[in-house]
Amino acid sequence: MHSHTVREIPYGVRVESNTVRDPRRWWILAVLCLSLLVLSVDGTVLNLAIPSLISELGATPADIQWILDSYVLAFAGLLLTAGSLSDRYGRRRFLIIGLVLFGGASVLGVFAAEPWHLIGARALMGVGGAIMMPSTLSILMTVFDEAERRKAMAIWGGVAMVSVILGPTVGGVLLELRGWSAVFLLNIPIVAIALVAAVVLMPETRGGARELDPVGVVLSVVGLTAAVYVIIEREFDPVIVAIAVVALAAFVIWERRSAHPMLPLRLFRDRDFSGASFAILLMSFGAGAVMLMLTQYLQFVLGYGETRAGLALLPYAVAAALFNGVGAGLGQKVSNRVLIVSGLVVMAGGFAIMATTGGYPQLLVALVVMGVGGGLAGPSAYASLMNAIPLEYAGVGSAMNDTVQQVGLAMSIAILGSVLAGVFTASMPAGAPEAARESVGVAIETPGLADAARVAFADAMSLGSWVGAGFCLAAALLALIVLRAPVPSAAEPVRV
Repeated sequence: MHSHTVREIPYGVRVESNTVRDPRRWWILAVLCLSLLVLSVDGTVLNLAIPSLISELGATPADIQWILDSYVLAFAGLLLTAGSLSDRYGRRRFLIIGLVLFGGASVLGVFAAEPWHLIGARALMGVGGAIMMPSTLSILMTVFDEAERRKAMAIWGGVAMVSVILGPTVGGVLLELRGWSAVFLLNIPIVAIALVAAVVLMPETRGGARELDPVGVVLSVVGLTAAVYVIIEREFDPVIVAIAVVALAAFVIWERRSAHPMLPLRLFRDRDFSGASFAILLMSFGAGAVMLMLTQYLQFVLGYGETRAGLALLPYAVAAALFNGVGAGLGQKVSNRVLIVSGLVVMAGGFAIMATTGGYPQLLVALVVMGVGGGLAGPSAYASLMNAIPLEYAGVGSAMNDTVQQVGLAMSIAILGSVLAGVFTASMPAGAPEAARESVGVAIETPGLADAARVAFADAMSLGSWVGAGFCLAAALLALIVLRAPVPSAAEPVRV
């Protein structure tokens, strides 16, 4: 069995003692990726179900917003806390607890008869997801040694990227075959398989025995939940904004003074950790932008059905998966900084192509280019962030990685959602009904406005794509400035 003995010397210097590699490690990785897959798919799978939820469940626009947001709020708000607690109490234990909660909530979702039932089920799924998600990467970090860790992380990252697209694809097929409840029904057998495999295959791993940080827990949950709420609601509520600012500021002050911090803030002094965090945040912004814009563009502008719209996004997933492997291989020869910057620039090029698209053939090229860019940058960004973290803090480090991804996705919904809504409304005829000027779905169904709505949304997506390109270029510049060039240093791991 592969084990680690980690002894902290000065910060950043890790002495790692490895014995025999665990022969089950690749099976363990398969289980971790399966758990990650069901979580990531569920984050996007309902995007195509919105029309069905409105017609079959009687959901209002406000209900739809909360069905989508309840999952994100619970998930993002609890990630850091769950990651920290998993380091203390056991990463395998938290993975199992999270799977049980997530699977149970999926059962509740299948039988939801009212919008508020579904909102509650989605919130509980977010809680279960937050508890299990950090363990998928932290267990990987402790099961694989340095020689194989990058390859394992590339596989993990590939699953994370592919599953973002796979959600709408799988969702589209299930919606046409069995309706929206099948989306939740799919989770149950996957969770059951992952749960049995986790119990049978996985070793328990923990960080060092540290005291709990209850004040940090409360401040992080309140601050992150409030901050994500402000972002996704796209409304300046002074009370919620004040809660977010005060709670997060108090969290930083408390963590700097705490003898047993939940999140060691000294991690941010490491340029690779900080630079990779921002790169991952803006990469997630790009992925969220693709989902937000294209699921609507394919259905409302090009007139694709749910299944066809989902399948139309697959080229992004295929390109991302293939080049995730390429990026992992190049990482052995090229610095993380070069790969992250190059990948982000390529992603910006994909957005630029999308901004001028006139139909699916050109959109196909944009999707492939963006998948290539994400595949090149992803493994190096994850490796930069996680390699800067002592294994003792693998759980909270993994949670930090997950948190910045969720914030990036929330930012894409907030910023690009506002851009899309503003440009669409401004491009619609002034005499159109208010509801049609605010919703492309309503406008398409309004007699005499369908063509104007398609043109207006295409204009909105074009501007949104240029915004996405700008964010990717900003991320590339930031990575170029902040990330260190590879140089030998005393902070490299020393084998004994």
